[in-house]
Amino acid sequence: MSSPTITRPYRPTDEPAVMDLWSRAVRQAHPFIEGEGTGERARQLREVYLVQADNWVAEDAHDGTVLGLLGLLGSEIGGLFVAPEAQGRGIGAQLVEHAASRHGALTLEAFERNTAARAFYARLGFTERARRTDEATGETLIALDRPAPLRSVGWLHLRDGRLLSVRTRGNDTFYLPGGKYEPGETAAEALARELSEELGLSIPAGDLREAFVIHATAHGVNAGRPLHMTCFTGGPQDIAPAPGREIAEYAWFDRDESRARCAPAHMKVVNRLIAQGHMAA
Repeated sequence: MSSPTITRPYRPTDEPAVMDLWSRAVRQAHPFIEGEGTGERARQLREVYLVQADNWVAEDAHDGTVLGLLGLLGSEIGGLFVAPEAQGRGIGAQLVEHAASRHGALTLEAFERNTAARAFYARLGFTERARRTDEATGETLIALDRPAPLRSVGWLHLRDGRLLSVRTRGNDTFYLPGGKYEPGETAAEALARELSEELGLSIPAGDLREAFVIHATAHGVNAGRPLHMTCFTGGPQDIAPAPGREIAEYAWFDRDESRARCAPAHMKVVNRLIAQGHMAA
C-alpha cells in the first residue's frame, strides 16, 4: 500500500531531488523534444522557475522523499511533475487541488503530443481554450482552463456502519446532508445552517469537526464542475430528523446501496470511510 503524501512549500534544499524527478518525468512525458530534461531547459528550471515561481512539493509522509513538484505563476500552473515511479498514486491530482485551493480557477498549457497529460487534465475538469506554437520546440501547445471548484460541506453520520444520505425533491440521487456556503460563512457554520434547513437538526458549528476533504466532479445542476467538499463529523449520535421542504427522504446506506443510489462524490466519501475502518467493505 502506498504511503500518504503531504504538500508543502519548496525549499532550496529540495533542489537536487526536484531536478532529478523533473528530468525523469519530462523525458518520459516529452520524448518528442530533443534534449528534454537536460541542458538549457534544466538551467531555466534551476535558475529561473525554482527561484521565481510559487513552488510546492509533494513529499512522502513516512520517509520525506520528494515525489512531485508544482510551480505556480499566479493562477497558472507553470509546471506539474511527478516522479515516474510515483505516478498513478493521485499525487498529481493532489497538487492540482492544492493549486485550486489557493487560486480557484486555474489555467495551464500542455503539449498537444503529451496525450497522457491531456487525458489527466481532462479528467480533472480542464477544457481547451486556445492553441499556439511553442517557439523553442516548434511543438503545438494547448491552453487549458478549469473553473473554480464548487465549494460545499457534508455531514458524516454513521449508524451501524451505514451513512446518512438525503434526496431532494425532484431528484433520484442521494447526497450527504449539507450544501453550499452562504457569503461570510465558515465551513462549519455553513454545515450547521444546512443541517437545520434540511433535517431540522440544531447542531452548533463548534460541535462539528473537520474529517477530510473530497475532490470530485459535481453532479446534477452543476454537473461537470470541479467539487471541493469538506466533510465533518460531530453532533449527537441519536437524531430524529425532521426533513425540510426541499428534502424528499433520508436513509442510511451501506457501501452497495451507496454505489447504486448516490452521487459519485458520495462514493468517494464511502471509500474513504471504508479505508478508515468506519464502514464495511
